[in-house]
Amino acid sequence: MTDANQPPDLSALNDIDRLVHEPARLMLMAVLYVVEGADFTFLMNQTGMTWGNLSAHMSKLEEAGYLEVEKSFKGRRPNTMLRLTSRGREAFREYRRKMMGALVDLPE
Repeated sequence: MTDANQPPDLSALNDIDRLVHEPARLMLMAVLYVVEGADFTFLMNQTGMTWGNLSAHMSKLEEAGYLEVEKSFKGRRPNTMLRLTSRGREAFREYRRKMMGALVDLPE
């Protein structure tokens, strides 16, 4: 714990991964972190994002190498499965570690 008269050290937040930090992408990564993979519809329902919003954030995470996207068909319907890559899992763990470290000593 920090001394009550001294502010906590928040320097870890200076280099936080802003790609993960954006609320919609953070929500998407948090859901995918606890499952092996999920389809697009499940993620829309879990996050409350619209099709276009989820698609845009999915693309940014895929471009960064944090997300793997697999498109296929279930019968005649398109199906999009998303999974965090090992790089994405590590980015989420690092983000969480930095946030927890920075915020743990804040007074209530």
